[in-house]
Amino acid sequence: MAEPLVVVIPHRLGQAEATRRIRDGLGRARGEFARVLTIENERWDDNRLSFSARALGQSAAGIIDIGEASVRLEVTLPWLLAKFAAAAQRVIGQKGTLMLEKK
Repeated sequence: MAEPLVVVIPHRLGQAEATRRIRDGLGRARGEFARVLTIENERWDDNRLSFSARALGQSAAGIIDIGEASVRLEVTLPWLLAKFAAAAQRVIGQKGTLMLEKK
């Protein structure tokens, strides 16, 4: 079984604002990555998102925990998607940081 991909992004927004930005950003990401990524299931429980997604014909599941000072994404990838984990980690970190920058 593959190791989970974990990305932690620090922020200074507080939990409520970070949650709002993550929710908005996920909506934009659906359009931006629609050709390669489909969110199949999304369930919010307070400041935690549980989700499942498909990319390249493979399924993955994960969680996003939004805290007062950081956002933590953990997703377990099947072997094919795990091959792209390092690149995905960089992209997720970059996009997440842009989403959570203080404005």
